[in-house]
Amino acid sequence: MTGVVRVPMFAAVLVFVLLAGPAAAGTLADIIARGEIVAGTKADYRPYGFRDKDGRIIGIEPDLAADIAARLGVKLRLEPVTPANRIQMLEERKVDLIIATMAITEERSKAVSFVSPAYYAAGIGGLAAPGSGIRSEDDLKGKAVCAVKGNVANEELQRVYVQRELVAFDTIPEAGQGLQQGRCTVFAYDDAALLALRKHAPDTWKDYNYVEFTAIDPLPWGIALRLEDGPGPLARILSKVVLDWHASGRLARLEKKWLDKNTRWVAGIREKYRRQP
Repeated sequence: MTGVVRVPMFAAVLVFVLLAGPAAAGTLADIIARGEIVAGTKADYRPYGFRDKDGRIIGIEPDLAADIAARLGVKLRLEPVTPANRIQMLEERKVDLIIATMAITEERSKAVSFVSPAYYAAGIGGLAAPGSGIRSEDDLKGKAVCAVKGNVANEELQRVYVQRELVAFDTIPEAGQGLQQGRCTVFAYDDAALLALRKHAPDTWKDYNYVEFTAIDPLPWGIALRLEDGPGPLARILSKVVLDWHASGRLARLEKKWLDKNTRWVAGIREKYRRQP
């Protein structure tokens, strides 16, 4: 695809850092000097970042972080982060970057620098109870809808479509349990997270229909850097990395690995940036 540049390998990156000088290179120079990049990822959010039976953090975003490390020719260390502490850990230099389901918003852009383009985006889907008759957003009006507190789509979902208070829970398992207990007729949340529930607990959710809410636009997620790294070489390299993930199909393949299918946004971005072999 025209305009997509392959990311330099370690030797080229090192030359770039040496030419730029430590002050100009900033965090990238630190990463090369220590031979390790520290990425903040989720450790409790399947399929993006979660712990396996041995306690290791695995998932889509750890795989993407591993690809960044490989391209830079350094080791990878994963640090678990939460929505409450991820920006603080970045500011305190406990991580070099955040790749942790972080939606790009105007408010967050005042605190961090997001790499452009977005590497992912979360659409909204629903797990609907048997016989609920819910097939789209238009069927949600007046219904009891389970949701997870803090999800950025909740406000639009409630105001435009549901038009009543959501039945909000602190965690995904609690919201799922609320649906099973009949406290709501549908659990509305990030599409990939719901698909992961169905994939990894098929017997639990076999009677619940998955509904894609296409009228709600997917919300882009970005790799977050410290503000001072925004205009620097690390941001420029990561921008090329993300473009390559889209153009080469790496992101689409990783999502299929963890979900067995591609979400609407990933399928669309793959077509937009498709590069022929």
